Amino acid sequence: MSAHRGGRRDPRGHWLLLLLGGLALAAALLLQGYAHGAVGESAQHTYEHAAPAPQAVADGGPVVNQTGGSVHSLRMPARTIALTFDDGPDAKWTPQILDVLKRHRAHATFFTIGSKVAEHPELARRILREGNEIGSHTYTHIDMASAPAWRIKLELDLTQHALAGAAGVHTRLLRMPYSSVPDGLSSPEWKAAQQAGGAGYLVVLTDRDTEDWQRPGVAKIVEAATTPATTGRRGAGAVVMMHDAGGDRSQTVAALDQIITRLQAQGYTFATVSQAVHLPSADVPVHGRQKLIGDALVLAQRFAGGLTGTLQILFGVAGVLCALRLAALLVFAHVHVRRVRRRPGPEGEPPPVTVIVPAYNEEAGIAATIRSLLDTDYRAPLEILVVDDGSTDRTAEIAQSLIAGGLRGVRLIRKANGGKPSALNAGLAQARYDVLVMVDGDTVFQRDTLSRLVRPLADPQVGAVSGNTKVANRGGILGRWQHIEYVIGFNLDRRMFDVLQCMPTVPGAIGAFRRAALAGVGGVSDDTLAEDTDLTMAICRSGWKVVYEETAIAWTEAPSSLRQLWRQRYRWCYGTLQAMWKHKRSIVQGGGSGRFGRRCLTYLWLFQVGLPLIAPAVDIFALFGVLFLNPLTMILTWLIFVLAQMACGAYALWLDHEPVRPLWTLPLQQIVYRQLMYLVVIQSLVTAILGARLRWHTIRRTGTFSAPDPQPTVTR
Repeated sequence: MSAHRGGRRDPRGHWLLLLLGGLALAAALLLQGYAHGAVGESAQHTYEHAAPAPQAVADGGPVVNQTGGSVHSLRMPARTIALTFDDGPDAKWTPQILDVLKRHRAHATFFTIGSKVAEHPELARRILREGNEIGSHTYTHIDMASAPAWRIKLELDLTQHALAGAAGVHTRLLRMPYSSVPDGLSSPEWKAAQQAGGAGYLVVLTDRDTEDWQRPGVAKIVEAATTPATTGRRGAGAVVMMHDAGGDRSQTVAALDQIITRLQAQGYTFATVSQAVHLPSADVPVHGRQKLIGDALVLAQRFAGGLTGTLQILFGVAGVLCALRLAALLVFAHVHVRRVRRRPGPEGEPPPVTVIVPAYNEEAGIAATIRSLLDTDYRAPLEILVVDDGSTDRTAEIAQSLIAGGLRGVRLIRKANGGKPSALNAGLAQARYDVLVMVDGDTVFQRDTLSRLVRPLADPQVGAVSGNTKVANRGGILGRWQHIEYVIGFNLDRRMFDVLQCMPTVPGAIGAFRRAALAGVGGVSDDTLAEDTDLTMAICRSGWKVVYEETAIAWTEAPSSLRQLWRQRYRWCYGTLQAMWKHKRSIVQGGGSGRFGRRCLTYLWLFQVGLPLIAPAVDIFALFGVLFLNPLTMILTWLIFVLAQMACGAYALWLDHEPVRPLWTLPLQQIVYRQLMYLVVIQSLVTAILGARLRWHTIRRTGTFSAPDPQPTVTR
């Protein structure tokens, strides 16, 4: 992968891929929420003052036929039992019930929930294959009596689609959830039954409700199923209601075996509802378009179920990784502070320094940068090279006017536009001294920054030093978010990398280098868009130590709009991916290169690529949990995470001698800003996978440091 400032524009087609992926994920989770009754599910209503169903229905049989515009109630023939099972199919209990039926050569009718049929299509096929019958129990077990007409139609239609996809059939039978015996129907329930009858369904109630869902014990279930009603005649047939899902059904399975054994001994036969009342099979084969729609629903439902399970795992994994990362950052930050305090100070005179300032269209801040570099307490010889990289604004003109105005030690180098690496290399070629400091043209140093930055180079094993970059324009909420990110994310990471001796980036805004280290890696490469990361990785791999000097502070102008921020971070992220890919072999190498690869690249791939890649999906699942699962658990988890972040942030701000006031914006940062950064990572990965060339994104400067005294201050 390579990219340059003059490359062709990056493709926009991947935005469509990202949008479609997000919509597909949201749709799958919404389907899963609906399928499990979480979207608008209504528990059973009580109708204390509601009128009962018509007397002809209440006094009639359990099968209500409304075809032809009239109501006919059908009863079971003598010594005929229609065993019925509601709420399935269930992966554990339905197969056991089918085994019992098969062993006794008995058949039954299963009133299935459509969403469960879609999740377990193989069970629907087995039910039919073994001579049983399937009816509808709605898609999510709604109370049809309280549901609006459109919801009832949707539930019934979805169940038919699920049956079509799972078993290639539609059904004519319906049992309304929460219904029981005919004389228990209320007027609202009868109204729902009429709507179903108008759609061509036979509404099946029951003669004997075993209430096995309450798990009253095997004996009571058997008694309820085998004892005729008080007004019933001995030997009368009956529809028996049981359940094959919805909880522990071990009592039902045990009772079923006894029920069939006892009633068969008394001369009873077991048939499906349709067989018992001498009607054609309720399960009608479907083909063509109806089958295709059903297949799509079953596929979507199973995908949604698998996706939800996967996201639950990812949610847990992401939570553990975030907790481990926060804990590691805090531990390493503490270790770093103790080490820095014991670090011996330099002996003798400080070395002469060359400061290289690559500048491309930096007219808004170049004057402030130059003045801050000259306003220093550094006691050794100092030269400043401003390398104008073919700017199209007044950058070179401003620098030249400052030199002409009497600023000593500053030189202007003009060159054709070739990118930041070429500008830095041009400065390196003309630098007089062996200690080199690289500074962006939008950066301001404090008076003690140079001396503090160069100080660690007194150790001959140190090849480069990273300074502490701070956000100057932190007035608005976007500025506060970036300030928090710089202090918590960037600087805590650098403390850890310093301790582990695997620093990945000396930022372009402030970094000191030994000429020998730069020469050993061939100068600044233009292979990536993150030349600072590429250069630092190369220096680490070559055996030099790269350290972090927290007291060497540089103030930089952060992007002031979301568009500008996106452009900057997109380039940073894409360039970092390029650098990680370029130095990937270090993971399997030995020595200092292998130490860098196994420690740093593993961390970057895990926490700056892997975690951001799955984070949006995890966040969507968290929202899914709030809406459809246990909202208290999800909200509590989020609060714990935010509080942990705030505690870590408070410690980081304390280490940097910063006030903790900006932390009030952190909860909102987790909702908005963090998502933006995750999308940047995803877009960068898509761009890299598609092999597109990303051009250099120049950030528009607003002149934060254009005031007469451009240096912000920090209390120490």
